[in-house]
Amino acid sequence: MTKLKMLGVVGLVALLGACESTTDAANTGAGNANLGAGGPRPGSQEDLIASAGSDRVFFDFDSSSVRGDQRPTLERQAGWLQRNAAVTVQVEGHADERGTREYNLALGQRRANSARDVLVASGVAGARISTISYGKDRPAALGSNEEAWAQNRRAVTVVR
Repeated sequence: MTKLKMLGVVGLVALLGACESTTDAANTGAGNANLGAGGPRPGSQEDLIASAGSDRVFFDFDSSSVRGDQRPTLERQAGWLQRNAAVTVQVEGHADERGTREYNLALGQRRANSARDVLVASGVAGARISTISYGKDRPAALGSNEEAWAQNRRAVTVVR
């Protein structure tokens, strides 16, 4: 009976040891690819947002010109891209629900290209930036009002 108790204790210690190492890894962030020194993984989408303040810029109705109040966001994104030289991004262009599908796809492409142009003018190599338009097919906000439409008229920089 003593040998059986001893085997039980050894088994319990082994189980606790395995649990403890998993707990230690979780508490320190070890083994978690999304955390580095308590923050987002360098070069990740989360890191871009934390460093640049946002991964998106917004446009006026029926416009693909980058607004003056949105330009600093793209310039901060460009700085982040320069610090993360191995990262490539795709700029997604979006539109609100008004207009035809074809019109909104073209408008979304113009918005993505405009955002890309600011990034390139801010020193990012154009070869690191691709563009795509989703038109009105991927709304950020649902609703048929100005508040929702304003959130959907955007270009989003996505880490690839």
